[in-house]
Amino acid sequence: MSDVMQNNSDSHPQILGDFPFQQEIVEGKIERFFPTDVDNEELKWHFDEKDRLVTVIESGGWQLQMDNNLPNKIEDGQKIFIPKFVWHKVIKGDKGLKVSIEEFD
Repeated sequence: MSDVMQNNSDSHPQILGDFPFQQEIVEGKIERFFPTDVDNEELKWHFDEKDRLVTVIESGGWQLQMDNNLPNKIEDGQKIFIPKFVWHKVIKGDKGLKVSIEEFD
């Protein structure tokens, strides 16, 4: 488990909380990295309060499961739209997962 870090205007990392990923802001987008040693128990069902467009940078064999659907393998370069308030979770692969996230109101 890793602390979430975010760069503020002074380029100093801020610890936002205890999450199963590392996070930074790159060119206005959220970049997250989920390491292979993350505990499956930490990858919980959740929903987000904004629409998100997720671009998979490194898939690492991970899967995405949306509410009322079976898990789907994600691929490098894939773009996934996740509507706000829709339950979903990621399922660990054999390597790390890196994604870029754009949020929309």
